[in-house]
Amino acid sequence: MLTAAAVAVAIAVVAGACWLVVQEKLYQDVHDKLAGSPRTPMVPPGQQNPLYCGSTPTAGLAKVPSRGGTDHFNQQKYDYQFLLPDGSVCFLNSATKAVGIRSDDLALLSAPKSQVFRSGNYVDGESAQVRLTNASILLDGVEQPAVMITALSTSSVESSLNSLALLIAGIAGLGVIGAGFTGRLIARSALKPVDQLTDVVEHIARTEEVGTTIPVNGKDEIARLSTSFNSMSTALANSRERQTRLIADAGHELRTPLTSLRTNVDLLIRSDAQGRALPAETRARMLGNMKAQMQELTVLIGDLLQLSRPDTPNPEAVRTVVPFHETVGRALERGRLRGPSLVFETDVRPWYVHGDPAALERAVINLLDNAVKYSPPAGTIEVSLREGRLTVRDHGPGIPAEELPYVFDRFWRSPSSRQLPGSGLGLSIVAQTVQDTGGQVSLGPAPNGGPGAQAVVLLPGQPSEPR
Repeated sequence: MLTAAAVAVAIAVVAGACWLVVQEKLYQDVHDKLAGSPRTPMVPPGQQNPLYCGSTPTAGLAKVPSRGGTDHFNQQKYDYQFLLPDGSVCFLNSATKAVGIRSDDLALLSAPKSQVFRSGNYVDGESAQVRLTNASILLDGVEQPAVMITALSTSSVESSLNSLALLIAGIAGLGVIGAGFTGRLIARSALKPVDQLTDVVEHIARTEEVGTTIPVNGKDEIARLSTSFNSMSTALANSRERQTRLIADAGHELRTPLTSLRTNVDLLIRSDAQGRALPAETRARMLGNMKAQMQELTVLIGDLLQLSRPDTPNPEAVRTVVPFHETVGRALERGRLRGPSLVFETDVRPWYVHGDPAALERAVINLLDNAVKYSPPAGTIEVSLREGRLTVRDHGPGIPAEELPYVFDRFWRSPSSRQLPGSGLGLSIVAQTVQDTGGQVSLGPAPNGGPGAQAVVLLPGQPSEPR
């Protein structure tokens, strides 16, 4: 409908302009013919031409002065008549068609203009173009002034304009109908991907099966919309998959300490119910295990809360200037408490970043905990912060090359370290925090082929505090 309306407006404007141009051209041709007509009636030399005076060409006979010429008025296409000062009209011959007189036509006798053009009508109603010029005629042997009226019928012009109007109207109607039909076909073809997109969206809303995509054809706006929808649908599917995996992994990790806690609690309740108290040493060991398992649950729940944040950084989140070197210093103090027998070699230089202070400190502590966990007794941990590059190296067994691609996955733990405490979420938290801050993190073997592993964190910032 919009296409047909637009075409109709365009055709109407063009057709109207065309009709007006043709009308102007045709009437200009009539005007030019009138302008080129003889200013004084001519008759062949030696001949007399009758002049009929009255309301119609039937009155008394007079004579027009012979002035020489070559045209016979009986053969001309113009109609001549003379308007006398007293308002009477004289016709050149009986074949002349009478033109309607206006009250102001006699004003030409006293006007400085020698000729005037106007529209008019014959007495029978036929339209005409009229030229008024000053002239003189002989009546009863007396030459007197008169206004000569030269008329040219415009009925053929009006007929041509009417035919042109009908032709334009027919063409315009066919054009609008054709444009509407063609526009409908084009619209249905162009909007077919939108229909497909609507069907897919309704299917997802009805079945909640995210990940469904639609075919993309071309590079226009519809194709871009389809591509964006496919990306969104794939992202939602990946998000749901990660959510499902996180819940499954969290349930698996929570099951172990909960099962151990339930077993110990059941054993304590059964021993008290049966009146067979456990030895004090056994009871104390069980309570200690329960406390350790509760602490493990607390840490695991905290890690899960940390990972519940979006995978992508939020640009609207509040960021503050963080003296990262101070954050590393506080993390080192806690790391020394967790590994009292270890030696920490540090080289920490000032560096300021924009980020979440608590999250950054948690990330550094997780790196240090990982180094403490895998360091041998009385081993050395090297910590360096230079120009935004934080390195944490231990001298433990290192990480096998085939396990490096998985070290930052959630709940992933090396088969060789399953007996060690931990939930497998520490390095995932590190990776997410560094990504939120706009940095990069990597974990690999120690440089120069030495023992242990080395974690490297690169954070954007500057060595002096921003103002």
